Amino acid sequence: MNPALAHVSLADLERELAAWGYKPSHAARVLRAFYATGGVFDDAPESPAQHLRLPTGLAEKIRSIVPHMAGSSLAARQVAADGTTKLLLRLHDSRTVESVLMPDFRPDRAAGCISSQVGCAMGCDFCATTKTGFERNLTAGEIVEQFLALRREALAVGRKLQTVVFMGMGEPLLNLDHVLAAIDRLADNRLGALGWRQITVSTVGIVPGIDALTATGLNVHLAVSLHAPDDATRAQLLPMGKRFPIADILAAADRFQASRGRPVTIQYCLLRGVNDTPDHARTLADVLGPRRMHVNLLRYNSTGLSLKGVAYEPSSDDTADAFASILREQKLVAHFRRSRGPDIDAACGQLRRRVAAPL
Repeated sequence: MNPALAHVSLADLERELAAWGYKPSHAARVLRAFYATGGVFDDAPESPAQHLRLPTGLAEKIRSIVPHMAGSSLAARQVAADGTTKLLLRLHDSRTVESVLMPDFRPDRAAGCISSQVGCAMGCDFCATTKTGFERNLTAGEIVEQFLALRREALAVGRKLQTVVFMGMGEPLLNLDHVLAAIDRLADNRLGALGWRQITVSTVGIVPGIDALTATGLNVHLAVSLHAPDDATRAQLLPMGKRFPIADILAAADRFQASRGRPVTIQYCLLRGVNDTPDHARTLADVLGPRRMHVNLLRYNSTGLSLKGVAYEPSSDDTADAFASILREQKLVAHFRRSRGPDIDAACGQLRRRVAAPL
């Protein structure tokens, strides 16, 4: 793989080719082949560089660009019995981020989950990522490298990476410029060719960020991690809840949904005795009211003691089913997200902490 190509836009490469005396139109062909193979552009016989019929010397020029730029490397890899594959990628500065490939019900498809930051500053008390704190934002190229790594994983098992969610480490809306630049490369039919509607951006509820995403006009999906039906409970679980009330978050989600015409997803992780009672369900139904939003119920993967010293536990199956039934009785669309990788470090941030622990 030539990591430099993950860090350039189509316009960047077009300018570079023009400066070398080549037609800029070759840039789209090069990048499309590069993305389609999961980042391969080298001297190997299977490399697209061998089949593009580029002008003499151009492939060598491209392979030499930004030679000082070190790409990410694989620090750890876990594969669950259900086929879920979790990657820990080591970046050029030795920091690490997690990415996950999740098999679809269809045998030829898969979904990817990628990170937007190294660590996270949101402090969500039940999340493993927050225990390591925030280190820095990822660049657009580093986000793209995760996508390419997952595409290679999918291709290796005969699957197509069909969708991508920004639900890994970090808060995407606090790194919006780099996230948007990465999305542009992933979705553009001339590069990653994933398509805009195949991408979901998740947020804990950064209201200015939601409005900024809305203003871009990008035809992506939005998911809001609510995790509580009232501000008091939410503030205990998500410190950002003290800054942005639920009413303001949902109003911003309404604006996004009105501009796109597609339902926003409400993420809700069920925690035993914390946010999973019938009263919580009824309050959530009241708060969402007639909104045409989808409630995505998550089963919690235990991560040990939280920053506050709480050992959160998943709700029982009966409790979770009762919670969902109440929502459905109130005419809300509610479904459970399929649990992934229970036999590996499936929760966000777990693998990174495990690998870092001996250091």
